[in-house]
Amino acid sequence: MDTEAQHTERDRSSRPTESEDISDDEGPEGRSRFALVDRAADWLPGGRITLTVLVCLLFLVLFSNFVMQPFEIPSSSMERGLRIGDRVLVNKLAYRFGAEPRRGDVVVFDGTGYFGNADYVKRVVGVGGDHVVCCDKEGRLEVNGRSVDESTFLYPGDSPSDVSFDVVVPTGSLFLLGDHRSASSDSRDHLGSPGGGMIPVGDVIGRADWIAWPAGHWTRLQRAAAYARVPTADGVHG
Repeated sequence: MDTEAQHTERDRSSRPTESEDISDDEGPEGRSRFALVDRAADWLPGGRITLTVLVCLLFLVLFSNFVMQPFEIPSSSMERGLRIGDRVLVNKLAYRFGAEPRRGDVVVFDGTGYFGNADYVKRVVGVGGDHVVCCDKEGRLEVNGRSVDESTFLYPGDSPSDVSFDVVVPTGSLFLLGDHRSASSDSRDHLGSPGGGMIPVGDVIGRADWIAWPAGHWTRLQRAAAYARVPTADGVHG
């Protein structure tokens, strides 16, 4: 007798079936959640399709309120970079975790009580403590004693400013200018208004990070490098 064959032979009926190896992953809680979804879908006209649409809308509302909000450019004050009708995506988390606006950022802010009862988009030129002057001997903007070459984003043919100014930005505030200086109502025009033309950092809605529409103008908005060599108010380059 072939004893080796006898030892290797096994009873196939003793092996567990495939169904016995699979556990019930849903459990009572999983079935309860599905039951709630089914009840909500039954209550709504259109059933699961309507429920799916409502969930998507809720997500979009929450996303827009707390993460990224679209903003339509209403004027030519930020040309040549931003044109009338462009839709930019505003990053509302950019300054929510200890970070603050930096020179060269394009920001959207609530101008109520300072510029007017509306939201505005401008470029940050001065932050708290900065000494901003226009203009130096060559007609350029000067921040903390450093002349700034704005030619990469300033509207062609515009000078840095037709209005002379010499300001120190209060702590917690921003001095903002449009890139199309001759068509922009900005901090220069409100030096005699409440707040002296400065905008509190707390009124900044977010940083404009992308041009999302029209599709042919899709691009990421980068911080202007022209301010990289400007020292902070205490003399440190930032």
